[in-house]
Amino acid sequence: MIFKDSEFVFRPPPQLSVARRVLIKPCAGYSLPYPMTTSPQILNTIIEGIREVSNADVIIADGTASGESIYPVYQALGYDFRHVLMLDIRDSIFVEVENPLSQFLAVPNFWIPNVVLRSDFLISVTPFKVCDTAAHLSIANLLSLLPVNKYRKGEQGGWGTLYDLGIEKVLADLYFTMPFDLGIVEARQKLFYTDDPAKGRVEECGKIGVGEPHEIDYEASRLAGLDPDYLRLIDENKSQLEDL
Repeated sequence: MIFKDSEFVFRPPPQLSVARRVLIKPCAGYSLPYPMTTSPQILNTIIEGIREVSNADVIIADGTASGESIYPVYQALGYDFRHVLMLDIRDSIFVEVENPLSQFLAVPNFWIPNVVLRSDFLISVTPFKVCDTAAHLSIANLLSLLPVNKYRKGEQGGWGTLYDLGIEKVLADLYFTMPFDLGIVEARQKLFYTDDPAKGRVEECGKIGVGEPHEIDYEASRLAGLDPDYLRLIDENKSQLEDL
């Protein structure tokens, strides 16, 4: 669902009320404010909503493309929340998880952090970003949970080997292999950029999108007139899971 940002109150779905551990994955890979990264304001709103219905442990986790510590980034972004555990994803134990698609699109297995596997409810929270014509929304936001040392290309940081496989196919595979329960797109503003987010163009939008990650990415994409390939690939391959 799409809400006006001025009216947004996070009302957790019923299944969150029985969760013992909730993982929130922001877009926090570098020390640039919203709309380049997830704002501390929306994270605080989400945490407050969780506290209304649950005493679950709340964890915030992300990683940097360089593989360096993310804690200075958290500090620079103003991520300071009471009774919330802040984690650097590089400190996780990673487990190789098989892609459930019998005919995978690009990646047969992913290295998934144990904090994801051990959490009961998973939330991806991202600003609305468009790089060239590629939407970076709640599913693409999951990419930085993957270990840089497994997916970097040569001496470069980031996840270059996955981009070489075709990132739209990779995102569809990742959606099925590391499914998140909820996607939140912070579309108070829309950011359009080419190489450097800090030099992008910002448009006012005044919206917050909340829903199942595939569904909310679809709704958010329509706000920018986009039709991402990874959403089409997800639709085309859902039947593989239904046949299991």
